Amino acid sequence: MYRLLRSLLFLLPAEIAHQTVCSLLRIPGISRGIGYFSRLNDPGLAREVFGIRFPNPVGLAAGFDKDARLIKPMADLGFGFIEIGTLTPLPQAGNPRPRIFRLPKDEALINRMGFNNQGVEAAIERLKHKPEGVIIGGNIGKNRVTPNLQAARDYERCFEALYPYVDYFTVNVSSPNTPNLRELQEKKPLQRLLQQLQARNRSKPAPKPILLKIAPDLNEHQLNDIIEIVQAVELAGVIAVNTTISREGLTAPSHKIDRIGAGGLSGPPLRDRSTEIIRYLHQQSGGAFPIIGVGGIDAPESALEKLAAGASLIQIYSGFVYHGPALIKRINRAILASEADKS
Repeated sequence: MYRLLRSLLFLLPAEIAHQTVCSLLRIPGISRGIGYFSRLNDPGLAREVFGIRFPNPVGLAAGFDKDARLIKPMADLGFGFIEIGTLTPLPQAGNPRPRIFRLPKDEALINRMGFNNQGVEAAIERLKHKPEGVIIGGNIGKNRVTPNLQAARDYERCFEALYPYVDYFTVNVSSPNTPNLRELQEKKPLQRLLQQLQARNRSKPAPKPILLKIAPDLNEHQLNDIIEIVQAVELAGVIAVNTTISREGLTAPSHKIDRIGAGGLSGPPLRDRSTEIIRYLHQQSGGAFPIIGVGGIDAPESALEKLAAGASLIQIYSGFVYHGPALIKRINRAILASEADKS
């Protein structure tokens, strides 16, 4: 059924197709009906990670529901948690369209959205009405016009505004689509930013988990810095990984890739690199912090691969676009079966 719908949606430009799907899912009863085929409720899937009990380990990655419009529909479909954003203090339009591109032969996407969102306050108005018990992550970033030297101010504003409404935070300094943003991944500015956020967090009566989302394009030295910073600042964990600027491993013709231009690549071409980074962080840190694995998860096998490498939870995006909501149930079933085999 989803293959037929996908063939129709893929006749539309990618961003229009995404907006169409979002509109359909907000129609009363639609997501609940689809959830009958994609949702799997089983106590054996529950996970407690950084102090939060997740009903299952399969989450929706940031970027799909930037403005917190789809929390109930995505929960209906069976996601164990939903990460909204990236949100910035002020609304911003993002980069010029077109800015999402499909590579069907690779089941991949290239995007250069540029943190397009309606701003943190608009999201909060929707979060005030979120269903009880749904786990929400708040992915936060800086506005495009904010210089890196003042970036901490933007992250702090988002943190303070979202604090009453989300269960955990993700600090996004790894998107390739905001000019100079990835410079904040360098050791000194990153540690300073995270220390400031953590200081605010610790001043709260009930501090919330703060995670760092990292790029797949970091080298081994930079990954060692990440491990050191996460432990020094006592972050709750890491999300590995964001989209990549690499174009390695694509079967799409080079002239098509050149025509698309800049942007972050997601989907199966990212699978091996994502798993490699998860494994490296887990092994080098001695499992000192939880990892949420994301990147190239398009089937139960690639999900189990991430968990085996050291991820505690996983997130999907491109796999969800190409394979639909049934992927959630297929992954959760495979997780249950894998655990049964171990016992």
